Amino acid sequence: MKGKILLLLFLVILFIAFIVFRFIIFDVQNTDGELRIISSPTSSIFINNVAVGKVPFDSKYKAGEYTLKLIPEATATATWQRKIKVDKKAVTYINIELGSSDLNTSGVVFNVVKSSSKAKKDTGELSIESDPPNALINLDNDEKGVSALELADIPKGDHELSVFMPGFIRHTQKVNINSGYKVLAYVKLAIDPSQNPPLKNESKKEATDSANTIAPNASGISLTIKGTPDGWLRVRMEPSINASEAARVNEGDTFQLQEEQGNWYKIKYDGTNEGWVSAEYTEKK
Repeated sequence: MKGKILLLLFLVILFIAFIVFRFIIFDVQNTDGELRIISSPTSSIFINNVAVGKVPFDSKYKAGEYTLKLIPEATATATWQRKIKVDKKAVTYINIELGSSDLNTSGVVFNVVKSSSKAKKDTGELSIESDPPNALINLDNDEKGVSALELADIPKGDHELSVFMPGFIRHTQKVNINSGYKVLAYVKLAIDPSQNPPLKNESKKEATDSANTIAPNASGISLTIKGTPDGWLRVRMEPSINASEAARVNEGDTFQLQEEQGNWYKIKYDGTNEGWVSAEYTEKK
């Protein structure tokens, strides 16, 4: 009887060791991540110059770095290409709105990875990179700074990420934050076609700014603040999203245009002090 008990105990231990060994080996071998791709219009997908299908695309891929190329079916639409990274047991999500050129193309690339730092309970992290750089970042209508930007202790759940730069179309995207994870976000902005002339490079921007400059108090044009996410608009000390905040004005307020530089208007906001507001949120009259 004693021998049977010892044999049974030995078999139980052997079975437990087998299960533990199996899961350890499986975890080591499971080096795949998930790759999800969508685009508009419909496009063919090439990974490392190999055709793998069309959008929408959802497949397991071995962790590593790849060159992704989207070739649209529409002939008037430009091809998009970028190096992407697939991480072990993580999701790489790509959503691209293809335009007639790279300047008119917008979209996001999200990598969801395990956080390497200790965070508060039920919070995650968000890292934002933009093209062009130094874009204004808002999370849930709260201005956080300019890209590239690292944000920590974000409550888990869905959040609204908004990226904007004067001369470009604002891009707004839902981002899901998971506890203990970090979202690496790359946001590509498309140039605003209503801008005249369009900004193609820095020298072009400088020439445009110079041509658009109006002598102070000589325009006879009034500006009305409109369409702001918060009901108010920041007045900045210089015509730049990096400039310090001088004041805030409310939606519906009207001011006299003092000077114009590209997509920034100078106003006199309290009868004596002057500052700059983004043209995106104003209406000329």
